[in-house]
Amino acid sequence: MRIGIGYDVHRFVKGRELLLGGVNIPHEEGLDGHSDADVLLHAIIDALLGALSLGDIGKHFPPSDPMYKGISSLKLLETVSVIIQGEGYIVGNIDSVVIAEEPKISPFTKEMRTTIASTLGIDISQVSVKGTTSEGLGFTGRGEGIAVKAVVLLEKQKAR
Repeated sequence: MRIGIGYDVHRFVKGRELLLGGVNIPHEEGLDGHSDADVLLHAIIDALLGALSLGDIGKHFPPSDPMYKGISSLKLLETVSVIIQGEGYIVGNIDSVVIAEEPKISPFTKEMRTTIASTLGIDISQVSVKGTTSEGLGFTGRGEGIAVKAVVLLEKQKAR
């Protein structure tokens, strides 16, 4: 088994959709980034890559590469899934926490979990997405952006 941790942060910006876990969340601002800025998927991707000591999201999908401008982070997650399988591992489970004062994500967590699980080819029961606030403290508390922490467990595939 291998364990990985991921952390990502994106600031709010006007004029973009807010995507979390591949789900469009109604909000007056989206997140700033080179891709679609899906902070939840980015943290999960970093955790998956980190579990196998394969670097981070920036190594595999550099923001300097125009190919990734505006790309769906679900496509990046699909690519990472293929990498994981190529290394002989499967996802055991994912646990993540979205840190934001607004928007409240609880109405959307099941859809996020379903989308992430479907993209990785795993069961929804293997994906946890939770929301919390920072009680008004720091940049998330001031409503300047969203942070996400994610932990994953990868298991070696059984020989067939």
